[in-house]
Amino acid sequence: MKPRMNFTQAAPDTIKALGALETQVQASGLEQSLIELVKTRASQINGCAFCINMHTQDARKHGETEQRLYLLNAWREAPVYSERERAALAWTEAVTLIAETHAPDEVYEDVRKHFSEQETVNLTMLIATINAWNRLAIAFRAVPPVKARAASAA
Repeated sequence: MKPRMNFTQAAPDTIKALGALETQVQASGLEQSLIELVKTRASQINGCAFCINMHTQDARKHGETEQRLYLLNAWREAPVYSERERAALAWTEAVTLIAETHAPDEVYEDVRKHFSEQETVNLTMLIATINAWNRLAIAFRAVPPVKARAASAA
């Protein structure tokens, strides 16, 4: 796959604004492990190789286990996530697939059991932000960095 353009160079002020939102979300008080799980799960749903690569690496740097990352796509069947994480992952799926789900009441009610109003807004902005990054990376064909050996084996 060949990148279509370097979108950060093409519209730096716009990307800077999205970066400021990213900075705010990072400082929102949500747990770093939760942030990386949400980013990875949304990126899996959207099929964003660049972001899956980035956020699984970031998660590992912040102490996330390989097992939890491997099982993320099947989180409902995996006993390694807390109830708070499960609520966040369900909300991630509902908001990422908003055109299909319309954010069901039961998913929202579960999120509200585990997150304050402020946390729910911050979580939703986290989901919106990663979806924006996914859309940019996919639309402009951002290519994840790969090691030479892995690339040649493909």
